[in-house]
Amino acid sequence: MSDSEARIVEVEGAAPATSPETGLTQALEAALAALVKAGGGPPHLTALHWSAPDPASIHPSRRVIDQQWRMVFAGFRPQPTIARSTDGQIHVRATARIPTSLPPSTPVFRDYGVVDLAREMSPRNQVPDMGAMFRMWTKDGTAARAKHTALDLAYGPHPDQRLDLYRPEGAVRPPLFVFIHGGYWQASTKDQHAQFFDGMLKAGFAGANIEYGLAPETPLEAIVGQIREALHFLVREADRLDIDAGNIHVAGHSAGGYLSAMCACDEGMPPIRSAHLLSGIFDLESLRPIAMGPVLGITSREIAERLSPNRRKPRPGTRIAVAVGGGESNEFKRQSAEIAELWNAGPALVVEGRHHFNLLDDLNGGALLDQQLRLTR
Repeated sequence: MSDSEARIVEVEGAAPATSPETGLTQALEAALAALVKAGGGPPHLTALHWSAPDPASIHPSRRVIDQQWRMVFAGFRPQPTIARSTDGQIHVRATARIPTSLPPSTPVFRDYGVVDLAREMSPRNQVPDMGAMFRMWTKDGTAARAKHTALDLAYGPHPDQRLDLYRPEGAVRPPLFVFIHGGYWQASTKDQHAQFFDGMLKAGFAGANIEYGLAPETPLEAIVGQIREALHFLVREADRLDIDAGNIHVAGHSAGGYLSAMCACDEGMPPIRSAHLLSGIFDLESLRPIAMGPVLGITSREIAERLSPNRRKPRPGTRIAVAVGGGESNEFKRQSAEIAELWNAGPALVVEGRHHFNLLDDLNGGALLDQQLRLTR
């Protein structure tokens, strides 16, 4: 794109520095809102400048700061310069290079041009205030996680290779329900999803809540490898963890729906009894033409095809079920229906009244929990 085909935009957000974490999040969200109003988005970012009364408090090497930054800008994250502010505020100044015209509408995937495909593949469009939803997940997940003691078990050398193990009260060597969180492989944490284990814990299952490295620092293929290591850890350590290694059931949501599919079809994975694929992406060719592709390392058709579950078959004996929200985009619904048909899983469950994110509420009671429990019988 030449300079004549783009305009340079600078936007800013600010918030009180009462809490560095909250203040930075609010400033990032305000900057993003201004960027969207200017006709841009995170893929157009070229530079960031942050300032705070204590610059070190918002340094991205702090895990909580990195997580909040990812929740707003995902993997589109030019490294910020950081300075001291003198007004008691945290400031975020973002520079973006925004195209002056839309890309051609020529189809790049199925019948979609680049703009329409990006819209179809962006679940955030379904929720007016993603920040509020993520804050609720953080609050609820923290409260649920506090009830358990086997937290942050290391299953590999990467600092994000950690998992929590939740136990139903009084259970001896229970079957295991493994959950893999979403976030487009670039954001979110296991800690934001602990509340979604209640239904399976009440049904007598232990729960393993898996963390993994995030893109772009950890490419998608490496993330699959980390999930492989997590499952092997659970099998290898089953006796010491007091779980049934022969009765493992995996579920995942969004990016985690893709990863749960890979648990069922990747030959390097240990055997699992079932995989529950929730609002996943199963044809990575749908990401290659849009800005998300390079961030994830999906830079060629060969890579997309090699890593796509819809190009594979599940291992014999692994039961499969698929679900998607009724309020999701046509392409998300299509990919769920396609993988259900290709993998002989029966029709994909379409949960009406649910969008991409609140679909998870039904894991604690409703059609989704019923489907999950049927898989385990």
